[in-house]
Amino acid sequence: MILLNAANISKSYTEKPLLTDLSFSIHAGDKIGFIGVNGTGKSTLLRITAGLEEADTGTVTRTRGVKIGYLPQMPVFDSENTILEQVEATLRQNGQEVDDYQCRAMLMDLGLNDLEVPVKHLSGGEKKRVAMAAVLVTDMDLLILDEPTNHLDSQIIEWLERYLKNFKGAIFMVTHDRYFLDRVSNRILELNEGKLYRHEGDYSAYLENKAAREEMELATERKRRTLYKRELEWIRRGAQARSTKAKGRIQRFEELEKNAPSAEAGQVQLSSLSSRLGRKVVEIHQVSKAYGNKVLLQDFTYTVLRNDRIAILGENGSGKSTLLRLIMGQENPDSGTIEVGETVKFGYFSQESEGMDISLRIIDYVQSIAYNVETAEGTVTAAQMLERFLFPRNIHSVKINKLSGGERRRLYLLAILMRAPNVLLLDEPTNDLDIDTLTILEDYLDSFAGAVILVSHDRYFVDRIAIRSFVYEGEGRIGHYPGGYTDWTEIRQLEEAEARAQQVVEVQTNSGGKKPSAGAEADRPKKLKLSYREQRDLENIDSDIERLEQSVQEIQQQMAGETSDYVKLQNLTAEKERLEAELTEKMDRWVYLNDLVEQIANQ
Repeated sequence: MILLNAANISKSYTEKPLLTDLSFSIHAGDKIGFIGVNGTGKSTLLRITAGLEEADTGTVTRTRGVKIGYLPQMPVFDSENTILEQVEATLRQNGQEVDDYQCRAMLMDLGLNDLEVPVKHLSGGEKKRVAMAAVLVTDMDLLILDEPTNHLDSQIIEWLERYLKNFKGAIFMVTHDRYFLDRVSNRILELNEGKLYRHEGDYSAYLENKAAREEMELATERKRRTLYKRELEWIRRGAQARSTKAKGRIQRFEELEKNAPSAEAGQVQLSSLSSRLGRKVVEIHQVSKAYGNKVLLQDFTYTVLRNDRIAILGENGSGKSTLLRLIMGQENPDSGTIEVGETVKFGYFSQESEGMDISLRIIDYVQSIAYNVETAEGTVTAAQMLERFLFPRNIHSVKINKLSGGERRRLYLLAILMRAPNVLLLDEPTNDLDIDTLTILEDYLDSFAGAVILVSHDRYFVDRIAIRSFVYEGEGRIGHYPGGYTDWTEIRQLEEAEARAQQVVEVQTNSGGKKPSAGAEADRPKKLKLSYREQRDLENIDSDIERLEQSVQEIQQQMAGETSDYVKLQNLTAEKERLEAELTEKMDRWVYLNDLVEQIANQ
């Protein structure tokens, strides 16, 4: 059954069309993930589909009686309303019935327990949950969701995942959370260079389909280029006569030239820009921080290494952003010290895009940072950097306030990287960035010659980047875990299972249940009392050390053969120092683990 059909939709806000002649349909049971580069009109198309905005041309036909719920990317509230009042006000505004009990139950499910708190006192994530409650509390046939996971913590995202997977109606959503897309969607609608492509299946299936499509397009382009070269050679030789045949070949050449791929059809290009980083990065000693009675940090200690990739995980309001500001020196600890190395140059990507004057023109904003930057490919101008970040020259004079939210975030990312930092602090970097930009950013961070500390609820991004995680565990405690989000959840599940097993033993013992006999205890194989992290490190550390030693040896061989290129020699020296520091850390860890195993064996 078709719930909605959109035919030949076009929309423009300026001389350049935003949406042109787009058509699609939504059927019962469809759970469509809508993806595309920022600024291509995804949010606009959602609003048109929801009936909140009119298309310039085209029609949207909705089956009679279909009920549609819409979640905006940036909800607007009456700041004087309480949480409960805001949900009920939204329902009345949309002409829907208000059931006080259902509203309270949905808000509780979304982790909002104190319903009398004024909306003006809520964080971004809490406001998003209030808006979501107003959409989910009423039975709908079609949910249209614009960035539903933005600003939500991982626990709520997982709850929303389960809810939408079990939702009986249809879903049409824009999201850049790739795990969320993969687990919820059964269709992908891709907006690419003004065309809509429909892919059956989840996000993984979409990636396979897109790779196959681009391979075919590449083959077609190779054929086109070959023909183009032949025609170009013929044109340069000059037609011998103004015959019909010659005119036809000239027309064909002009057609080939006209259909050449545009420069805008590329991807964001990031070159690794960073300054030299010394041995000392950031040393945190016994740091504590509280606001009133709320303790965010308690005796926290850690030494940041030059190649660290650290994810900070925790619920909204737990203090993750505060830790970044403490490291930056924007806030002072209540006790303890934070020492920053002399060569450290921070790049701080904040949630609010701090320091961005949206009244400036795009080119003026970038040139206020630098007119030229040095990259691995040589000197690049501010205008060229903008083009690499998919800002074509014809919009360089546009004011920032005319850009979409995602385009502003992409521009802000460019501004951070142009300063050539060597320690990146990323506070929710994935909010509003499209998947293509995220993929390129992840690739950039792989080669970034410095430390990265990130706060993110994007589980895919964390898994992709982090080699260790700090997890807020309440009352100012921060747990240290290897790997990213998935690694931490596996450890948590293992610890919870062990705790439940221990509770069963204690209940049996306290209730007079029969204890295992001494003989049975003796028959059980003894287990090393290593933590999950220690066990994992022990299994991998020998191969890690061997890999690092091999890498250091290869760098030394390259240095021995390089005597004339000073810049290359300097880069090789810096890389050798980084590898040796990592090797020293691994060797220290190897000694600790083997000593621990020996002590346990001798118990």
